[in-house]
Amino acid sequence: MSRRLRVVHVIARMNVGGPAVLISSLARDIDSDEFDFTLITGNCADDEADYLHTQAPDVAAERIDGLGRSVRPWSDAAAVATLVRRFREIRPDIIHTHTAKAGVVGRAAAKLAGGGASVVHTYHGHLLHGYFSPAKTRGVVALERGLGRVTDRFVAVGPQVRDDLLAAGVGRPAQYVVIPPGLSLPPMPSRVAARASLGLDPERPVISMIGRLTGIKRPDRFAEAVAIVAATNPDAQFVVAGAGDLECELQGLVAAGSLPVTMLGWRSDVETVLAASDALVLTSDNEGTPLSLIQAGLAGLPVVATDVGSVKDVVAGEETGLLCDPDATAVAQALARLLDDPGLARKFGANARARANRLFSTAGMVAAHETLYRSLAHR
Repeated sequence: MSRRLRVVHVIARMNVGGPAVLISSLARDIDSDEFDFTLITGNCADDEADYLHTQAPDVAAERIDGLGRSVRPWSDAAAVATLVRRFREIRPDIIHTHTAKAGVVGRAAAKLAGGGASVVHTYHGHLLHGYFSPAKTRGVVALERGLGRVTDRFVAVGPQVRDDLLAAGVGRPAQYVVIPPGLSLPPMPSRVAARASLGLDPERPVISMIGRLTGIKRPDRFAEAVAIVAATNPDAQFVVAGAGDLECELQGLVAAGSLPVTMLGWRSDVETVLAASDALVLTSDNEGTPLSLIQAGLAGLPVVATDVGSVKDVVAGEETGLLCDPDATAVAQALARLLDDPGLARKFGANARARANRLFSTAGMVAAHETLYRSLAHR
């Protein structure tokens, strides 16, 4: 019997978010008879929830100082050295990096370690829009183009992510494979029980936002849209499940405007929030393939989302939800349309459940990664 293929995943930190969810699913469900899976990660910052601690204590990981979010030349160099040593000890067949910083550190270490491992990097999104100044963005693009020359395959979580990167000159079409995220939801409580546990009115419509409260997600746009909706739909109540560096700022906007928003903080039981909701809203300036929208689909909820990044790969406009410009008034108008037409909202929700179950299964995502790893090992 041939030995198992050694696959090492490297990510800066396993903070609560899409990459951590997907890597944990791979760690749990990849065929352990065929693949030897190792996860190497850094530590989360103080203002971040660690997914391995809160949601995936069963997933084993090696921790390396310096792999976290912050860029610090000396600690980054130490992280590269540690990775080089570990790669030489493990002798992986495949090194698979995730997120921007770990993509740089991990691929540099792979090159320095030698050994002939195939190198894969996943773009869970990209940094081309909404993150940096034009000058810094040009620097990021130049760096990614250079790293593309030492990368055997790029995994993009959606076609739009791939197309944006190719348009920026990152890699060649033959280097890319699109693997959509795969998710499942725990059993959901009843609507009545969910609303009671969250302290929500059992009769009024509930619209939720789930995700990190940080700049690219535009919680300020959410607050502005809520104020517009509340003026004409006073029965609507809103829920925010998430934390981040702009959490206090959003709390201030809610208090200043007396907005009908319940701030829940970070929640490990996203299924409770979804069960309590009638719709989900996303107000971001940029996205990869947002897992909150896939979770909403699995829960049978319609969504209103800004038409940015790969959102349209998840949300079929006028079929599973409403896509709109990244503008508070446009978001508010779309939300009001769902609130004013419950029949349309139910139709979108049913369509969303069918679409999510068809396109975003965990089994499909894991199988696609296994196929990719086999193809690289057998080159």
